[in-house]
Amino acid sequence: MSQPATEALPGEARNLTPREIVAELDRYIVGQAAAKRAVAIAIRNRWRRQNVREDMRQEVAPKNILMVGPTGVGKTEIARRLARLTNAPFIKVEATKYTEVGYYGRDVESMVRELVENAIGLIRERERKNVEGEARQRVEERLLDMLVPRPTLDYERDEDGKDSAQQYERTRGKMRAMLAAGELEHRKVELTVEQKATPIMVGSLGLEQMDMDLQGMFEKILPRTTSRRELTVAQARDVMFDQECEALLDPEKINAAAIELAENMGIIFIDELDKVVASDTRGADVSRQGVQRDLLPIVEGTTVQTRYGYVRTDHILFVAAGAFHRAKPSDLMPELQGRFPIRVELNDLTKEDFVRILTEPQNSLTRQYAALMDTETVQLSFTDDAIDSLAAYAHKVNQTTQNIGARRLYTIMERVLEELSFEAADKRSAQVVIDADYVQQRLEDVTADEELSKFIL
Repeated sequence: MSQPATEALPGEARNLTPREIVAELDRYIVGQAAAKRAVAIAIRNRWRRQNVREDMRQEVAPKNILMVGPTGVGKTEIARRLARLTNAPFIKVEATKYTEVGYYGRDVESMVRELVENAIGLIRERERKNVEGEARQRVEERLLDMLVPRPTLDYERDEDGKDSAQQYERTRGKMRAMLAAGELEHRKVELTVEQKATPIMVGSLGLEQMDMDLQGMFEKILPRTTSRRELTVAQARDVMFDQECEALLDPEKINAAAIELAENMGIIFIDELDKVVASDTRGADVSRQGVQRDLLPIVEGTTVQTRYGYVRTDHILFVAAGAFHRAKPSDLMPELQGRFPIRVELNDLTKEDFVRILTEPQNSLTRQYAALMDTETVQLSFTDDAIDSLAAYAHKVNQTTQNIGARRLYTIMERVLEELSFEAADKRSAQVVIDADYVQQRLEDVTADEELSKFIL
């Protein structure tokens, strides 16, 4: 087995082989080998593209992926984990949130702007780590200036004939040592803090619902105010550290790097693509077909204007997904179909898959609940027959009601552990073993009544 790839700073691409990518995905996602292989190859091809000669690099287009499968089988999780593995900018959007140009709603270009915002965050975090050392030094000097004010005259002598500048340096040195030892953490200092006014509502829109560019415009024109606040040294250090990091960052450099990162490494996951397939040509379906037309140039490659500069979408990787119960991928516009050359089908989850989901991933629900109970000093464990019973119930309910895939385990686990979660604070240092009888006692009545099962589970 290959060794895990070394960690990289945010925004720095990790050089992972397809086998390493699949191995990492296997740690969190059960099954779906075909989908994992497809995305692993697509990601490796991006690294290969970066290493071909310049004239060829511009010709190599990303091989976009269409995942077909029911909800809850891992489509979104594969894309999300992929972005984390590669340190790439990533956003998930739902095709149904967009409307054709001319209709009220979000336009498809906003997904590119959101991707750039994500890239800005990654690059800022990376650059911030690079300046943290210098920022801490600046903070220390500022704190010492507050704690030991400089003498007004460098060569002023006190009544004992001592040079006040030399005395100041000795005092500052002592204060520096005390500061490093943490002896001044509760000493009070005054600090100027800048505050930015932020409107809660603009018209009928909350600021968080606005387009990114519109938010940027408001941020520029909103007034900034300053105030003097009395803080402890510990509190002031945190505030000043943020201030100094911001002062050391180069916004233009960050913006340029973020645009380059988004253009070459960005991943946009478009969920519910099947919902924009028009069933006929009347009413809202006209807009659905229009969304496909508007998506086409974005996926094919176009230039989108953002508040940080122009962004080309030619080499952004698009991963689309949908259940395609009532429609088929072939019902999409032919041009749009052609922009998703890699198609993979994700399978329904079997009972055996549920058993593996409950036991194998590092973030499995059984491990999560055990960790939560451990905070109450309650040791929670699950027997093999309990896992088998939970998996059987999840599979049965999915088959008899709406199939929501692995998400069914969340509702079932909550139902089974509801009583324990309520009483855990009173069960200090207890050991609780969940077995098949424990599971059946808490689920049998609900699953026996199909209507009740639909409502609760």
